[in-house]
Amino acid sequence: MGRVTAPNQALPVPPADLPGTLGALRAAGHRYQTVKQELRHNLLARMRSGGDRFPGIVGYDDSVLPEVERALLAGHDMVLLGERGQGKTRLIRSLVALLDEWTPVLPGSVLNEHPLHPLTPASRALVAEAGDDLPIAWLHRSMRYGEKLATPDTSVGDLIGDVDPIRLAQGRTLGDPETIHFGLVPRTNRGIFAVNELPDLAERIQVALLNVLEERDIQVRGYQLRLPLDLFLVASANPEDYTNRGRIITPLKDRFGAEVRTHYPVDLDLELALIRQEADLVAEVPEHVLEVLARFARAVRESPSVDPRSGVSARFAIAAAETVAAAALRRAGLLAGPAGSRAAPPGSASAAGDSTVREESPVARVGDAVSVTSTLRGKVEFESGEEGRETEILGHLLRTATAETFRSRLAGLDLSGFTALVGEGAVIETGELVSSAELLRQVGTVPGLAKALDRLGLGDAPTPEQAAAGVEFVLEGLHLTRRLGKDVTESGRTVYGGRS
Repeated sequence: MGRVTAPNQALPVPPADLPGTLGALRAAGHRYQTVKQELRHNLLARMRSGGDRFPGIVGYDDSVLPEVERALLAGHDMVLLGERGQGKTRLIRSLVALLDEWTPVLPGSVLNEHPLHPLTPASRALVAEAGDDLPIAWLHRSMRYGEKLATPDTSVGDLIGDVDPIRLAQGRTLGDPETIHFGLVPRTNRGIFAVNELPDLAERIQVALLNVLEERDIQVRGYQLRLPLDLFLVASANPEDYTNRGRIITPLKDRFGAEVRTHYPVDLDLELALIRQEADLVAEVPEHVLEVLARFARAVRESPSVDPRSGVSARFAIAAAETVAAAALRRAGLLAGPAGSRAAPPGSASAAGDSTVREESPVARVGDAVSVTSTLRGKVEFESGEEGRETEILGHLLRTATAETFRSRLAGLDLSGFTALVGEGAVIETGELVSSAELLRQVGTVPGLAKALDRLGLGDAPTPEQAAAGVEFVLEGLHLTRRLGKDVTESGRTVYGGRS
């Protein structure tokens, strides 16, 4: 794809006080800058002001971003090298915010030519003829970004351009630049152009980028156009691609001034921050459940059963949080309707048809995470010897993450009230269609519950749904630390009771 613009998004309107002619532009003291000079100037300005230089980028402050900043200050085109789901594309797109908000262009120029620096013979002639009366237009920085996902079928014409037979038929000569239909790269002149997954680009097509990176000109159909393109070129690549699908040819790698290695979040807090920022949650997901999912993603990433060359995308944890929230919303929806009454345990308020039962608010519980092991296994590349055991492996890692979160959150807390509750043969039933009210009715008043809920960050006055989420987490943690027994009935309900 080319410039990234939402289909129905209105283009920004230039402020009325911007110069409208070349003469007014000169009178305003405007100076021409290359894209790399512009990026350097604006990056330094943000450094001096303390502003956010890369909004939305999490976990790279002390590692990747300093290297990116050095590349920008040096004026180096760069390659971001890292496994899938490390935010390479997000980081590339954030560079657009370092461009000037508005820049002058010649109206109608497909090359976004600067009025003080025209490129084509036709544009130079136009500027010479009109002089200071030449009307100018203004281009917003959001329109100065071009992007292409490299695929094996990408052609030189897509990237660089090709001869337009219609213009030849109109009488223009083959050597006339006006006969060229420019590709994505020239059309992003005076902007940032990104090539995602560069190794997937056929080697003969990569050759077409050599002149763009070094000599800053282009070649089309055997003749050379001396168009000094003004670009910042950045590419992304996955190390696995070098062996599995393709490679970046050596001369092209040599022309990139910087190679920056990306990585996954280095600690749990950064993993959690990323989930909170990116996940589109349709229901409340308590902090302890998010922590379970963050630990789960990190455990999957570090598991010897998972192919480390492929990596486990940050999208795995994000999708897990969204799936868990959806499970909570589904429970609330089912419990609000007739199916909820039919599924309620015998003797409960719902089963009795009590019309005063409050509607269930969607709050995720740790038990909702079980569905993640099956729905998200396609996001993980396992080692060849683990075929058929994928869900089992993920289930084990999820239980490990839950136990670690339980120890982290509730270590040293007296939870004997919960074990005593079922010490005489009583059981507590929970599950996908057990309401919060029903779960809390079974538990009743338990010594230590308030302290546990406080440790879980649920506050002094949690809602019944929040309290139920805390209770279920405590029960599951006690089971995983071998202090409570657990069974799953044929109907899918979870029953806690007795010692394991």
